[in-house]
This record gives sequence, C-alpha cells and structure tokens, in this order.
Amino acid sequence: MFGLLLVLCVLLPPSPGAQIPNQGQPKHPPIATNGERFPWDQMRLPQTISPLHYDLTIHPNLTTQDFTGVVRISLDVHEDTSAVILHAKQMEISNVLLLAPEGARPLKVLEYPGFHQLALISDSVLTKGRKYEVQLEFAANLSDSFHGFYKSSYRTSSGEVRTLASTQFEATFARGAFPCFDEPAFKANFTVQIIREPRHIAVSNMPKVKTVVLPGDLLEDHFDTTVKMSTYLVAYIVSDFLSVSRTTQHGVKISIYAVPEKINQTAFALDAAVKLLDFYDDYFDIPYPLPKQDLAAIPDFQSGAMENWGLTTYRETGLLFDPDKSSASDKLSITKVIAHELAHQWFGNLVTMEWWNDLWLNEGFAKFMEFISLDITYPELHVDDFFLNKCFEAMEVDSLSSSHPVSTPVENPTQIQEMFDDVSYDKGACILNMLRDFLTPEAFEIGIIRYLKRYSYQNTVNSHLWESLTDVSDEWVCFWYSDDELDVRAIMDTWTLQEGFPLVTVEVKGREVRLSQERFLRTDDHSLTEGFLWQIPLTYMTSASNTIHRFLLKTKSDVLYLPEEVEWVKFNVNMSGYYMVHYAGDGWNSIIKLLQHNHKALSGNDRASLIQNVFQLVSVGKVSLDTALELSLYLSNETEIMAVTRGFGELVPLYKLMEKRDMTGYIVELFRDLIDQQQWSDSGSVSERVLRSYLLLFACFMNYEPCVRKAIQLFSQWKESDGTVSLPVDVSMAVFVIGARTPEGWDFLFEKYRNSLQMSLKSRYKSAMAISPLQDKLHLHGEVMKTQDLPDVVVSVAKNPRGYKLAWDFLRASWVTLVKKCVSATVHDEGLFSCLFFDSLTEETGSQMRCIQQTYETIEDNIRWTDTNLPLLQSWLNKRSRRATHEDL
Repeated sequence: MFGLLLVLCVLLPPSPGAQIPNQGQPKHPPIATNGERFPWDQMRLPQTISPLHYDLTIHPNLTTQDFTGVVRISLDVHEDTSAVILHAKQMEISNVLLLAPEGARPLKVLEYPGFHQLALISDSVLTKGRKYEVQLEFAANLSDSFHGFYKSSYRTSSGEVRTLASTQFEATFARGAFPCFDEPAFKANFTVQIIREPRHIAVSNMPKVKTVVLPGDLLEDHFDTTVKMSTYLVAYIVSDFLSVSRTTQHGVKISIYAVPEKINQTAFALDAAVKLLDFYDDYFDIPYPLPKQDLAAIPDFQSGAMENWGLTTYRETGLLFDPDKSSASDKLSITKVIAHELAHQWFGNLVTMEWWNDLWLNEGFAKFMEFISLDITYPELHVDDFFLNKCFEAMEVDSLSSSHPVSTPVENPTQIQEMFDDVSYDKGACILNMLRDFLTPEAFEIGIIRYLKRYSYQNTVNSHLWESLTDVSDEWVCFWYSDDELDVRAIMDTWTLQEGFPLVTVEVKGREVRLSQERFLRTDDHSLTEGFLWQIPLTYMTSASNTIHRFLLKTKSDVLYLPEEVEWVKFNVNMSGYYMVHYAGDGWNSIIKLLQHNHKALSGNDRASLIQNVFQLVSVGKVSLDTALELSLYLSNETEIMAVTRGFGELVPLYKLMEKRDMTGYIVELFRDLIDQQQWSDSGSVSERVLRSYLLLFACFMNYEPCVRKAIQLFSQWKESDGTVSLPVDVSMAVFVIGARTPEGWDFLFEKYRNSLQMSLKSRYKSAMAISPLQDKLHLHGEVMKTQDLPDVVVSVAKNPRGYKLAWDFLRASWVTLVKKCVSATVHDEGLFSCLFFDSLTEETGSQMRCIQQTYETIEDNIRWTDTNLPLLQSWLNKRSRRATHEDL
C-alpha cells in the first residue's frame, strides 16, 4: 500500500462501544455479546483451523448503501476442536451452518467485538484431518470510512452525483466485508460472485467467467478462482467505470478503469503498467501468475494506492495523467506509484510477511523496487535523483526516541496501522539499498530471486530473506571482503531489530582514521543512546583516490589506515548507507574548503548528504551552527536537484524559527543566480523541470520581485482568457500562488477547482489557495472538497502564517470525527496548546498513538534548538550582513 507519507499519522477508528486493548490478551475473560464466556482470549486467531477456499457472494445496494452476502469456507482442521474462531466486524450474521459429509447442521454463534471475532460452536468435535465447510449469511452497511467495503461518489460535469462501492482491506478490514480468517498467514483461494444492477459493472481480482441473469432485473457476475492469497488482497468494485486495455509481451491483459469523463486521462498509466509488468516478469524470473492486471482510479481513496492482486486501486491523482496539464513531477509520482504496486504482486502478494511486524518485507521492498525498476524502464525520469530524499525523510522520524525497529512486535489493529509509516517504507528501502551496495547488485538480485522462488505462495519472516542472500553472497563478495564468513543475518538484524541509526564519527590523524559509532538521537537524555551497536558497511573516498573503499565496522570503535596522508576524506559515498557521519577535529573545515573551491569533486548525492549531516549534527550539539552555515555558502554555486532541495530543506526551517527575520534575504541571495537562470517554460529533463518548479515557487513565495512580476503577468493573461490560455505546466504552481493573493484571483481559482476534471490541476489549485495570505479565504469548504483531501489541506493551512490558528482550531474541533472517519491528520504544532490538547486525549481517541509521542518530541526538540541556536543564528547573519556591506563599500 502506498501511504500518505506527507502526513504524520493514520488514525484507526475503534469499534463503537468497545475499546481496542493495547495487548493481545484482555484483562478479564472475554464475554460474548450474549453474556456467555467467549471460548478464545487472544487477539491472534488460534492455529487449530485454517481456511482452504472461500466461495463468496456479495450483493451491494448502491441506493440503500448496504450489502448482503453469503460465504462458504472450506476448512482444514489441524487439531480436534469444537469451535471455529474467525473474524467479523460490525455485521449481522445469520443462518450459520456446518457442512460435513454426514449433512448440514446449524452452529451456535458467539460474538466478541473487542477482538472482532466470531466463535462458531459445534455440538460435536471437528476431527483433525477431516475436511469441513462452514456457511454464513451476513449483512452490513457500506462503510462511510475509506476501509472495508465502502461507498464512494463523484460528480459529473453536469452536476449529477453517481455512487460506487469499492474495497480497501489492508490491513485488518476484510473482516468488515465478509466473515474470514483475517490474518496474512491464513492464505486461501477465493471464488467471488457479485450481484449488481445492469447499469453497473463489477470487477474483482480475477477475470469474469460468466454473468447469470437473476430475478428482479439483477445480474450476477462469476469470477474465476484466485491463486492462494491473504484476505487483505481480496478486492471488488461495483461502479459505472469505463476501461481501456492492452496486452503485455507475456500475454497479461492490462486494463485501466476510471469514471467515464476521465477515461481520456489513462493512456500514460496504461503504457507504464504494461512496460513495468513486463520488466518485473523478466527481472524476477517468475511469470506474473494471473491472466489480467487491472488498475482502477477510485474517486474516494485514503492512501495513495493498494496492491490487491490483479486489481490494484489508486487515488485518481495517482493514476490519471493529462500530457497537456500534468507536470513533470506528476509523471514521476504516477510512474513510481504504479511501479510500487506492481512490485507488490511479487513482494507481498506472491511472498507475504507472516505477520504485520514484518510489514517492511512488503513495503520496504516495493518502495526500493520503484527506483530499481524505473532506473531501467524510464531512464529519462532520472529517478536516482530522488531516492536519497526517502532516507532523509526516514531519518527525520528515526532520530526520535519514539521511533520503532523496522521489524516491531504488534498485536492490535491500531498498532498494525501505525506500521504504515516512513520507517517501514523509506527506511526499509534505504537499508535494502545499503545491502545491495554492500553485496553487489548482482549478488543481491540473485538472492532476492531465490527468496521469491523458494517462498512463492507462502509467508516469510526476516530470517528467510537473509538466508537467501547469504547463500549467494559468499560467491560474490569475497573479492573485497576477506574477514571470516559473511553473515548477512548478523549484519541486518542490527538494522531491523533495533530502532534508530548510527552516527559514525571520523577523525583523521595523518594516515590513521579513527572510527566510532553511537546512536544518533535528538534528545537530552543520553542514556537512551546506550546499548546500541550496528554492523555498518562503511564506504569512503579521499582526495588521493576516486576509488570507493569499503570497511565493515562491527565494533564501537576501530581504526583504519590510509596508504598516504590526504587533504580530505568523505565517508558514506553517495550516501548509499543509512547512517550519518561527523568529521571530528579539522574534518568539517576540510570539507567546507573542498566545497567552496571544487564542489564537483563530490557527487550531488555526496553534497546533499553533507548538507543534511552537518545541520542535523547542530541539533545534537556535535557541530556549531556557524560551521553548518559556513558550509551552506557553497550552495550559491550548486545546480543539482538533490543538493539544492536539501539546502532548502535545512535552511527553510531556520527561516520559520526566526519568524522570517533576516533569513529571507539570505536564502534568496544564496540561490539568486540559479533562480534567475530558470526559464518560464516546460523545457529540460525531468530533474531540471522539477527543480524549476521548486525554485520558482520558492522565489515567488519569498516575494522575489522578478519572479512575482512575471507570475502576476502570466496569471492576468490566464485569468482574462478564463483559463483557456495554456500556462507552462512546470511554473503554474508559482503563478497560482501569486494569483491567490488577491480576493478576485482566489475566487477564480476556487471556481476552477470546483469544475475541473483534471486531477493534478485540481491539486495545484487546492495547494495555492491553502497558502494564500487571505485569512478569510482559508476556511475549509467541506461541500466542495473531498474528505480524502482534508489532511493535505490541513497541513498546508497549518504551515501558512495566516492559517495555522485556523488549522489548529479545526483539528481540535474535528479530532474525534477524523478518528472515526479514519482520515490521516497531522498533529504537529509548536505551542503549549498542543500539549494541553494531547494530554486530554483518551486511549480511544488516540492518546497511545506513536505519532502523538513523536509530536511531543518534535515540540521539545524545536524549543531546545531555538533556545540554543537562535542567538547564534542572529549573530552570524548580522556578521554576514556587515561583511557584505563592507565589501560593497
């Protein structure tokens, strides 16, 4: 699943009337809804019975917005038992039967909502080794959240509202759509039938094999039986969508589904899906096992996309592309999300983590494969220019004491849902990238193919992956690694089973390089850094050699020797490793000199990593702010996207902490030459176009006069033409931001937002309106804006100096509703009110969520940083201002 990673937390609604316990076992014996004792007291299902096959019939009514169904489950009994324990959530269960060779008989049903469990009680023992079936009829309302079997709607250009129903079962929501064994290890085959009206179509994981006419002017679509898979991958949609199709070189039919008026925006996604599925088919050396792969653009969708086997689902912005109105970054993000979901067809669907504690085996791999696949299939996107930012984002969360290991014990649905974060996705991808660099790409590829083939249609844990990689690594790595036998598991356990990441301190004394490691942690409590030790695959280069040298640091400290004395040494080459580096002694001064005189001696990724490292080291007191700011001066000569955007990423927060005093001029001056070089067009490579969008938006936002003047001119022309004049797509965001500064311009953008069918354009309108300085325009328009868009808008308004109070008031007033709706919501704020507010939360309204703890830490870190460094920042800017004035004289 491709999560909303720009937003801090994903909130899971508790069951009405029942509080989800923190642990997998209730404090008292569980009592069923009828007052009897429930026969099972664990959150996880027992292993006595497993499902083999589901025969599922679903009949949604899009007028009454409810559904009925019947499911027949074939069971494999592993131990004698008289109870079948499975999941069901918020549904009416009736006519429950045990189908045995000797005939059908009713089963007693007990329900325990606290664990979303049903117990089907037999008056005779179900015998080990025998095959049984249970049949249950059920009914429920279509969910009004974004999970389970839920309702969605869209408005046509004529104003008609049309309804559809779609599924989102990851992680624990299949149980809200039909009774099932809703854990990833309970894999089974599924045969699905869907009853619908003739005006709709139905799609599911597998192709339709026939349609049966039923009484009452209804149709029943029968779908082929799936391969063996987990419940969270089951999917079906009932809608009025249209589709376009093509067939891959390997004979798989690819179809894109969308609402009728947007079907003309699907060509790019269709091409990308065909190309990427063919690539994965060849790369993994395992044929895609289904006859078709559908990609559906859902009008209401909380996350970015979902990898349901054979029927991946997406936000409309994640799939629909208009070559005349979508930007270069739109093309990049759409291609990445398709690459992510299709990678899941192997990593996640074919081979699935045994339990949600190892979610990263799904998500880290899919995130990592986005970059591997696109580097080969779409070299013109220069996807490598953007990977490093994933590691920076992961480190932001992973440097807090409230972070968690990549592989973390979880039990209840709230804890499971919290695993869908930057650590599972981005850190997972970054440590895989580090391992690939360490083992060599050839050995890594052989190892993961072996892993996929060995565990196809099965469930895995961390150690299975490490074993597969160890099997091949000895043959490949020995050419540089001459220590005792390479133990991939011993190395990678240090990266997956403990939270955080290391800071490697390097001190050069002549030819001697002293190394030490500690946990990098933004806290005053140094006891929290004790007891951590990583096996770190170090890489380094020096002024004397471009060769990448390697060294595996296994201990707290070590020493290596250079063949000769050098002017500088750079560790973590291209930042392929998930660690930071501190250059002690005169090390940072040597780096600063190099950047000022010959910054191209290092790669763009190396320069970006140095910027990030030095400013983050300021926050833990390892480096003075003066040193970091002196290093930033080289940025006036920087042109590469990752280093430029990292410079902004570290300097703009300082600008915000200074309440805009003095930093505006410094940042604009630093990048003035690069800003002035930008053309107001759509020319250049994807990286150049994305950088242009970024720079011009920043310059206009900072009121850089040449930029503002040009944006006003373009907005006026566009507005006078009623939006028919074509703006260069890559600069349109800067133009809209300036246009939204006047009431007339804001209203014009709002009207365009209301009526546009082009999703990326709507997104830019929305963003520009949210950062307008017109405070009276910043109130949320719920009747126009979809609920799925609220998180992004709340975040944007909260970052707006004129809107943060409105966003904060809205968040507090709407918190319980947001929790119940299961909409992501940011909880970052830097003031006392947030602490008071979060102190008032109960467990049911989210008080135990990890993101709340991360918010506290972020607030404390910002206060600590400001107290320590604000006077230093002001002093450095004053000195620089006096120096500039003196030079002018």
